[in-house]
Amino acid sequence: MKKYLIVFTAILTLIITTAKSQTVTPGPVERRLADSICSSLSKLDLSKITTKSEAVKAYTSCVMAHADMLPDLAAEKKVDMTDQAAMRLVGIELGKDLMKQNCKYFLQLSTAMAKNEDSEETATSSTLGTFKRIDLKGFNYIVIKDDQDTEKSFLWFGNFPGSEKFIKTPALLLNKKLKITWAPKEVYMPEAKGYYTIKEILRIDFL
Repeated sequence: MKKYLIVFTAILTLIITTAKSQTVTPGPVERRLADSICSSLSKLDLSKITTKSEAVKAYTSCVMAHADMLPDLAAEKKVDMTDQAAMRLVGIELGKDLMKQNCKYFLQLSTAMAKNEDSEETATSSTLGTFKRIDLKGFNYIVIKDDQDTEKSFLWFGNFPGSEKFIKTPALLLNKKLKITWAPKEVYMPEAKGYYTIKEILRIDFL
């Protein structure tokens, strides 16, 4: 159940841009769930929620409090709960319902998220290892092996410091020690019909 709730948090980033689009009249389950979520939000101290991550966590906790209604909502919408793309759209419609009923707690939560979305620093991490190869899976993935002899792959999506060496002579870099600085990124993978978190390369330093 918990993995399906992830898609509902997407409405916090999409609701502002989609609020004016055409919507379907909500059914009784959808209206009841929207009312319940608004009631749960009213019990939170929203003055302490100032970042996107905090807003997502707060909204998700309110949805989880009424998780028993999600199967009925999926049935009402005639969607499969295992289809994350479809459930994402259901989540967007649910967010629109909260806006249309003028749930001030949801509006405050969305506003707090929007104000901080661009200003929040992206969490980054670093991984040490030796270069092994480049895998082509739609995009290039740089594969390294860490000190536990475990292979790890990182998405080469954009230009980053150190990328020129992998373009010119990647074969000469085999078994070279390096440090990859990366950030988690949620992407939609059509083949898997779901959202997955990958590690996007920000820079590579040779040791």
